[in-house]
Amino acid sequence: MTNQPRIPDAETRARSVTRLREVVQRMDRNIAELDEFIVRLEAENNYNFEAARQRGNAKRKAAQN
Repeated sequence: MTNQPRIPDAETRARSVTRLREVVQRMDRNIAELDEFIVRLEAENNYNFEAARQRGNAKRKAAQN
């Protein structure tokens, strides 16, 4: 019994490379989708923060008058 690793044949290596490329492409697409989602969340967060700031300013002005 030998525990030496063996090099797979060319066909097996080619299938593995193809599968790995597909996985990497899926990961790239998922990362791009997550990046878009983060951009949308940041924009919404900034909008909500600005709206809240404006409401606070309006309340302070109303309280002063």
